[in-house]
Amino acid sequence: MSTLLQRRKDRLDRLAEAGGRASEGQSLLAEAFTRLRRNPVAVTGAAIIVVFLLVAVLAPVLAPHNAEDSFEALRASLRPDSIPGPMPGFPLGSDQNGRDELSRMILASQQTLLVGVLATLLGLAAGMVIGMLAGAFGGWVDTALMRLTDVLLSFPSLLLAISIAALAARASQTTVIIAVAIVSVPVFARLLRGAMLAQRSSDYVLAATALGIHRRHIVLRHMLPNAMGPVIVQATLVLASSILDAAALSFLGLGDADPGRAEWGLMLANAQAYLDVRPELAFYPAVAIILVALGFTLLGEALREALDPKSRR
Repeated sequence: MSTLLQRRKDRLDRLAEAGGRASEGQSLLAEAFTRLRRNPVAVTGAAIIVVFLLVAVLAPVLAPHNAEDSFEALRASLRPDSIPGPMPGFPLGSDQNGRDELSRMILASQQTLLVGVLATLLGLAAGMVIGMLAGAFGGWVDTALMRLTDVLLSFPSLLLAISIAALAARASQTTVIIAVAIVSVPVFARLLRGAMLAQRSSDYVLAATALGIHRRHIVLRHMLPNAMGPVIVQATLVLASSILDAAALSFLGLGDADPGRAEWGLMLANAQAYLDVRPELAFYPAVAIILVALGFTLLGEALREALDPKSRR
């Protein structure tokens, strides 16, 4: 009888251990990553972004020619009513000046990545400072900073970017980065401020305050890290809008004025005069801009869904 009871006890122990292992929880990031791997939308967005990053980073190696070089083989076929298409050595043919279109498309990805990343990082840094101060201190600090962001939010984003870029004495890539960054500041500031306000009423913040821990340590070591999740997700989405805004500014002539520099927005603007002759000159950069923005948007939306408990499937 004792042997039978011991066997039953051992079996129950094994079942309990197996159940305990099966119910072990995952961290929020691990669970989000598992959810992303199973989401076809996230996989599609990540694949587009990876291809774009590889092309941008390896552009000097992948581009068969220099973006500014004009070739006799292409110039010889240039006519007022004809621009040469694909030919041996030039898979996408020529642009309006006898330059290799494929090389310019590849090298232009570097400019798009540079503008998008720098503008997003600058906007994120400024927005984090404003949102952190407003959410941590409240009172008149919160009121003053939020009224400033309300003024920025009252303008349509593209119109605000155009106005800021137009104030510069000379159009350049730097003015585009600054203009696009300023547009994204209120988005990050509002989002981080809301997350910080939610953290202020948490039990751990009240406990740390009761223990006499300095507010600066509470804000920087506890509240800010716990409020960064939504901000990181938003940064992925802002990257897509930054790329679109930067291309729009270049298209309107407010970007880098150097005609030799390869940039998708500028290439799209220059192709408008040749739509009847060779519409592919506008098609290539337009599709590239759309695909890159789509990749960041898909990944950002999937990441938001994976991290937000309210929208999990």
